[in-house]
Amino acid sequence: MSLTFTLIQTHLHWEVKLANLMMLEEKINSIQQKTEVVILPEMFSTGFSMEPERFAETMDGPAVAWMKKMAIQHKIILTGSLMIEEDKKYFNRLIWMLPNGNYGYYDKRHCFAYAGEDEHYTPGNKRLIAQVKGWKINVQICYDLRFPVWARQSFDLAQDDKEYDVLLYVANWPERRNYAWKTLLTARAIENQSYVIGVNRVGNDGNNIYHSGDSMVVDPLGEILYHKQHDEDIFTITLEKQKLEDIRNKFPFWKDADQFRIMNEDL
Repeated sequence: MSLTFTLIQTHLHWEVKLANLMMLEEKINSIQQKTEVVILPEMFSTGFSMEPERFAETMDGPAVAWMKKMAIQHKIILTGSLMIEEDKKYFNRLIWMLPNGNYGYYDKRHCFAYAGEDEHYTPGNKRLIAQVKGWKINVQICYDLRFPVWARQSFDLAQDDKEYDVLLYVANWPERRNYAWKTLLTARAIENQSYVIGVNRVGNDGNNIYHSGDSMVVDPLGEILYHKQHDEDIFTITLEKQKLEDIRNKFPFWKDADQFRIMNEDL
């Protein structure tokens, strides 16, 4: 059983929503290969802006409507995060838009206090593990990558079952800390015995912070299947479930994992 992903590593127009949607639509329209999941960076409609009061939209807003249109038109799952206002709060929200126009969502759990994200956005309190063709995909956002407990795979020993097969991160991760980005993506793949996909942006943002991209796909043994630095890129890759199962069966380290539950007043 296979699943095909397309990663879009791109420059973003700073706080110009329409320009970003038009640019991304052109890129999605240009995809020639058959694909099933198309991944956009974090805050794809604005860049990593701390002004949700000006740019956030509701779930009925234009960027969400655009995602629905593109998913239906191309018969794909389309995912990426954007600013959302709900109940007088702002969220850095990843939308998992299905080809039929239905969706799930994940609100970024770890707000990046170093850039003041915690002063503008409300953290999420639950994970989203999407299911596609028998695959289970754990979706997270940027700074979440630094917190391994939040991504930690859990296992049902009785059912010989794993919580997820792919760990996916969308990001606006700056070049000055790209060593951490690349290292942690690889570590998450090895420790959770899953594929890991990280999709980052490139170019300078409105604060003149440079992003080198470094989008990656890593297999469960830590082998890098794809890595692109600095340049814009649209890359399609097909992952094989049998390879994942073979690795887990040959190296059943998951059976020795500590059993735990995340205890938090928000959960």
